[in-house]
Amino acid sequence: MTNHMIDSTLSELERYFDTVPRVGGARAENFGALTLFVQEGTGWQYYARPALGGPEAVRADVERVWQRQRELKVPEAFEWVAETSPSLRAAVEAAGLEVHEHPLMVLDPSAEVLPPHPEVRLLDADDPLLTAAVTVPALAFAAPGTALGEAGPAELAAAMTDPAAEEGRARVSGKLTAGTTALAAAVRDGVVLCAGQYNPVGDVVEVVGVGTLPSARRQGLALGVTAALVARARERGARTVFLSAGDEAVARVYSRIGFRRVATALIAEPQV
Repeated sequence: MTNHMIDSTLSELERYFDTVPRVGGARAENFGALTLFVQEGTGWQYYARPALGGPEAVRADVERVWQRQRELKVPEAFEWVAETSPSLRAAVEAAGLEVHEHPLMVLDPSAEVLPPHPEVRLLDADDPLLTAAVTVPALAFAAPGTALGEAGPAELAAAMTDPAAEEGRARVSGKLTAGTTALAAAVRDGVVLCAGQYNPVGDVVEVVGVGTLPSARRQGLALGVTAALVARARERGARTVFLSAGDEAVARVYSRIGFRRVATALIAEPQV
């Protein structure tokens, strides 16, 4: 992509980032340079990010928002794109937050669609495997990376007994019914081994939450799930498809189906 195309794409993604929490049921609180999105009901808990078209944030802005997050008992997190808001990193670090980097990748429009993975399918709102599919990514992200791990079907079965698993199923089922998400899963012998979703805003789609049970990694399942989501997004008229990779190793996996790095997504959270 040329520099002009990248700049245009990043501007498009900024509009997406400002819009998706609003359509997801979040209330926007204006802090001048920053916007704090607060989930009004059940659902995805959002973050603070640079206000669309706003001034550059300074340490005092970050501290005001961080204090508000603590008052509301919502996630103490800030998300932004390094290349779009280059001064924000210094401000959040000065406030005492820790910054994590993630490759921001956009699908090459000319990328060929991979053949469907034989174990991957799209799930609908009343699929009996939906609870498992929304639970798998949490187990995956608890042990990040691409290395094999211990968590497998037994741990998944245990996690599904948590009331939060049913809450997640109900939330995603509603979004599937409304057509505001799609969910793909890799299923083997009746067990969900990998799953992921996408969130559309107009003709821009973000692939999110693709995670594989640690014991089932390095079998191409995440690639198959992502490819299925990309195919569905394209079928439904998506013009721009993007995602944030966990790290460089994960980014290399996504590059195999045509995603190209255009920038760096940053997440700031309290230091552990």
